[in-house]
Amino acid sequence: MELGTIGWNRYNEAELKELESLNKSYRDFLDKGKTERECVNESVRIAKEAGYVDLKEILSQKKALKAGDKVYAVGMNKSIICVNIGTKPMEEGMNILGAHIDSPRLDIKQNPLYEEEGFAYLDTHYYGGIKKYQWVTIPLAIHGVVVKKDGTAVNVVIGEEETDPVLCITDLLVHLAGDQLDKKANKVIEGEAMDILFGSKPLKGEEKDSVKANILKLLKEKYQMEEADFVSAELEVVPAGKARESGIDSSMIMAYGQDDRVCAYTSLVAMLEVEQVEKTTCCVLVDKEEIGSVGATGMHSRFFENTIVEIMAAVEEYSDLKLRRCLANSKMLSSDVSAAFDPLFASAFDKRNSAFFGKGIVFNKYTGARGKSGSNDANAEYVGQIRSIMENNGVVFQTAELGKVDQGGGGTIAYILAQYGMEVIDSGVAVLNMHAPWEITSKVDVYEAKKGYVAFLKEA
Repeated sequence: MELGTIGWNRYNEAELKELESLNKSYRDFLDKGKTERECVNESVRIAKEAGYVDLKEILSQKKALKAGDKVYAVGMNKSIICVNIGTKPMEEGMNILGAHIDSPRLDIKQNPLYEEEGFAYLDTHYYGGIKKYQWVTIPLAIHGVVVKKDGTAVNVVIGEEETDPVLCITDLLVHLAGDQLDKKANKVIEGEAMDILFGSKPLKGEEKDSVKANILKLLKEKYQMEEADFVSAELEVVPAGKARESGIDSSMIMAYGQDDRVCAYTSLVAMLEVEQVEKTTCCVLVDKEEIGSVGATGMHSRFFENTIVEIMAAVEEYSDLKLRRCLANSKMLSSDVSAAFDPLFASAFDKRNSAFFGKGIVFNKYTGARGKSGSNDANAEYVGQIRSIMENNGVVFQTAELGKVDQGGGGTIAYILAQYGMEVIDSGVAVLNMHAPWEITSKVDVYEAKKGYVAFLKEA
């Protein structure tokens, strides 16, 4: 496929129908997965429907695995790995798709609830890179889990149903904002001022902190939750509302969390679509990328490696040497979103090396910041192979960098997997408004990403 092709111009009616179907199911996935836990739950459901079996079941029953078996493993409810065992020995390597399922947001602090002048607030801590001023005065929802001392977990979703109340962070009215408007954009809204307005109705009979008392009464009634239970809760504040088609021509999708659930979903769909494989295929969806891929559920953890060890042992292939060979011989598409060229902010981009809407899946030979800092720089030989696979399968694709060299930059999980010595290249979908509460993608690029991942799994 020629670089720079506009996808819309080459589809027949059957392809357009397939494109719309995929994008509808993608929007459904976004609605059901606004947190990493929710994404994992939905991914497990989809994988099971496709015949994947929990690796824990296999191990507990001491069953052997063989070519054609399909398994998944979940890490702390925030990461998931799906593996389709091929006919070739695993030490010959795997074809791997990887993406992250965490997104920028606000997290509720562990001691968050307080009252001030008749208002109840929840104290927050922002997660990942955000423009703080974008998060005020918009409808917000809370998603998460509260775990009590006895281990009981209560799922919480507030603000998504039509009948639900929504939440908000207030801002200073423009009439009194003379001093505020003189501040730099990163100081217009301070992190410590991003508290959620949680209620204003007092509890009758209470004299002190009566609004807070009423809030606690409601939490007790609905979630059997005490104030102390905030300590062992994971509650995430996200934009309220469903993913929507965007543009009068319905050519785009506007939704929260498309960085990087657009790559996660298309990778998962591609993984489940490719059923018969010679080379073992793998899809890795992980947490914590937005804060450096750290922790037990991030790519830096041993979850991926440990899972592969267990699978190799179950197919009677494991040794330390075979594991090392397996990882070194593997090939990977590390999928994360790219910054789409925005004509309204053209000065931030190198136009000749930018990602454009509707021109297909994006490949980034390197990411990083400024002097390629923090980058995986894919080998030219591997880039050539990827070009060949995409062109042979009619996949619309493009190449890009993340803006002008001195402007900034960003990273992915690519460099972490590259440490095993495997071939890794960044790929993904172009996004407008990246890291904003509402991000925009092209339906074409979602469709071509899935096609590209399928082609890679079959032929890499």
